[in-house]
Amino acid sequence: MRKGAKAAIIGSVFAVMVGGAGYGAFNVVTALDGNDSAGGPAPVKTGPPSGAEVKETSAKFLAAWEKGDAAKAATYTNYASQAEGLLAGYRADAHLTGVRITPGTPSGASVPFSVKATVSFEGKSKPLAYDSELTVVRGQTTGKALVDWKPSVVHPDLKEGDTLVTGESASPPIEAVDRNNVVLAKDKYPSLGPILDALREKYGDDAGGTAGIELAIHHASEGAGDTTLLTLAQGKPGKLRTTLSASAQSAAEKAVARYAESSVVAVKPSTGEVLAVANHRADGFNAAFLGKLAPGSTMKIISAATFIDNGITTASGPATCPDSAVSESQTFHNLPGMAPQLNATLSDSFSRSCNTAFVKYADTVKVDSLTNEAEQRFGLGRNNWKTGIESFDGSVPASGGPDTAANLIGQGQVQMCPLNMASVTATAMTGVFRQPVIVSPGLDHREIATAKGLPPGTVAQLRTMMNRTAVSGTAAQVMAGLTGRIGAKTGSAEVDAQSRSNSWFTGYRNDIAAAAMTQQGGHGVDAAGPIVAAVLRTGA
Repeated sequence: MRKGAKAAIIGSVFAVMVGGAGYGAFNVVTALDGNDSAGGPAPVKTGPPSGAEVKETSAKFLAAWEKGDAAKAATYTNYASQAEGLLAGYRADAHLTGVRITPGTPSGASVPFSVKATVSFEGKSKPLAYDSELTVVRGQTTGKALVDWKPSVVHPDLKEGDTLVTGESASPPIEAVDRNNVVLAKDKYPSLGPILDALREKYGDDAGGTAGIELAIHHASEGAGDTTLLTLAQGKPGKLRTTLSASAQSAAEKAVARYAESSVVAVKPSTGEVLAVANHRADGFNAAFLGKLAPGSTMKIISAATFIDNGITTASGPATCPDSAVSESQTFHNLPGMAPQLNATLSDSFSRSCNTAFVKYADTVKVDSLTNEAEQRFGLGRNNWKTGIESFDGSVPASGGPDTAANLIGQGQVQMCPLNMASVTATAMTGVFRQPVIVSPGLDHREIATAKGLPPGTVAQLRTMMNRTAVSGTAAQVMAGLTGRIGAKTGSAEVDAQSRSNSWFTGYRNDIAAAAMTQQGGHGVDAAGPIVAAVLRTGA
């Protein structure tokens, strides 16, 4: 919580319940206030609001908000209690005065508008201007035209449970620098915005800076730092050294910008240091560190290691690739167009990304074999990574039934993020699990996770198979032109209700390993692959 302002934070679940109750109460009061005619209640209107209704409702809502009458403005929305709390805080907590709201030309039920106001706190003031938008909908019970309430109506960067506050900053500002002392500023590396906010939240007090006075969004999500919107009085930034590489970060930012809903992480296998982290997402979520999605066939790196370490087969051993394979009465198939190869080795099936070859070993591996391999050798799924900011450690549960087979091909119950898969690739390449970090553990003396890693023989086989995949297998087109020691694994993960699969790709080049994911990006080489290749080319 910020030091200079008291924010009325409304939890999202609670807010919806109370908002619903408030809205219902408003309907009852309205009915009792005389809207009934002598002949009974008027029929409830249905269908989309008319142009006149959109104009009238939006005008009344914006006028009441402009005047600072939060209670009245809220009555023009479909979640009155939730709306009133945030609108009241607009003046009480954010200290916004002199509000002037100018509506634009409606487009159907949507009305754009511009806001100009003054932020004033303890004798300091600055103007604020921004644009937002509202949508008018038909009330479900009253049939009235109402503003469809979302926090983004008040400010486009607000999400459920967030609040606007002005006061002394919760943490002193930081000047984050990369491994070579290059300043990492949000304007040059916009994808780093949420990461820099999180670093400031955690290390601002220890970096040697002093707090300023600012208008900021206080995020409801745990671990997310405040997002500064306007600075009234500058604090003194403290210097914070990260493990990032400005050149790798720049390449990552440009690469993800080409594909919607994409994320990438690069690490240095010899140290575990994070070299780049970038996201290109409409929701601003740090999916690179916090995503929880099935990784598709990139999971076959861990599955192949499981086979080798448990004496089931080897890179040159059998892994037949039929058209289909059955496990626990569920039938699995390969990608369309893949020819069967009944005398295939594990290396053959790995480089071609044959699903059925891995599924056929589902009845041979123990239910917990994949889980043990992931936890004990790759350091995944123990919920003990301490990267420097909030992150997800991956999850490989010991699932029985058909999920045993599905997990082996990166579907079923397995969940990963690009950070996890970049780490998996680094471990496969070196044999040593080095927990990824974005800030040195020496700064705050945190204890990082450990795992026993892989036997040298397993590493040699994994590197051979990943190199083959990069040179002549499914990743060859994407990895073409990259020199040095290279390896890769493609993946695509099917998701219910999605028309296209999620695209996954992970690879290494010399002492850099990277993994990317693009939601609904198609096959691994379609979107995630080019992103990873672009980062690997930096040679960071």
